Amino acid sequence: MRIGELAKRAGVSVRSVRYYEEQGLLHSTRSASGQRHYTQDEVERVTFIQRLYAAGLSSRTIAELLPCVDSPSKETSDAALTRMAQERDRLSEHIADLVRTRDSLDGLMGTAREYRESLRASEETSATTW
Repeated sequence: MRIGELAKRAGVSVRSVRYYEEQGLLHSTRSASGQRHYTQDEVERVTFIQRLYAAGLSSRTIAELLPCVDSPSKETSDAALTRMAQERDRLSEHIADLVRTRDSLDGLMGTAREYRESLRASEETSATTW
């Protein structure tokens, strides 16, 4: 199948398919006229790549994990699990940073609310003294 058909079957854009090839995540054969051709296996691979992206993995990390798919063995499986654990730890730290940032913003919002209330109270006091 050609690139447009692959993209349609996998539910991605043609641009995504080209990007996956540029990153070494996907391979095609070329016709004499230079058109890319794919098999049903590539549809499944693109779907799998999409799942990895949805899990927050970068194309570099995905490239590190694909040997487990391409040449399954205990070693590649262990390496993939180790790499995914590293990514999970990275994501957990990022989440913790976001929580700290949110908490800081909550504190600023509390201060702003208190200030707004003090302004409102001051305005009400000024209006009643006239």
